[in-house]
Amino acid sequence: MPVTLQQMMEAANAAVDRISVKEAQTMLADGALLLDIRDAPELSASGRVAGSHHISRGMLEFRADPQSPFHDEALKRDRVILLHCASGGRAALAGKLLKDMGYASVYNTGGLSDWANAGAAIEEPVDPGM
Repeated sequence: MPVTLQQMMEAANAAVDRISVKEAQTMLADGALLLDIRDAPELSASGRVAGSHHISRGMLEFRADPQSPFHDEALKRDRVILLHCASGGRAALAGKLLKDMGYASVYNTGGLSDWANAGAAIEEPVDPGM
C-alpha cells in the first residue's frame, strides 16, 4: 500500500524528538554534530549556522553508511546528531532515516530561522560574484 507524505511525516515526528535551539546548543558544547541538510543553493542564498556541517538531504544515505565510499567521517553512530533544514520537515524525515540506519541520538532542531531567532551566529552566504 502506498505511503503518503502525511504518514511519513507522522512517523518521522514520532521517531525524532524536536528540541529547542537552546537545548541543541548545550548538546553542541558536549560534542554533538549540527548537520544542515538543506540543498547547496539554499546555503548559497541564506548562509548557514556558524560551525554547522553540511550534507544535503539527497546524499544523506550515502554519507551516513560507513560501508559507502562516500561516507562522511563526521557521522558516527555513537555521536549525537542535530539536524536542521529550512523549517524542520526535512530534518524530521532525515532524522528518521538516520535512526533507521542505526544512529541512536538524533534530534530535529527545526529550521535555519529558528537558529537565527535564537541569536545563533549565521555565516553569511558567499557572494558568487567574488
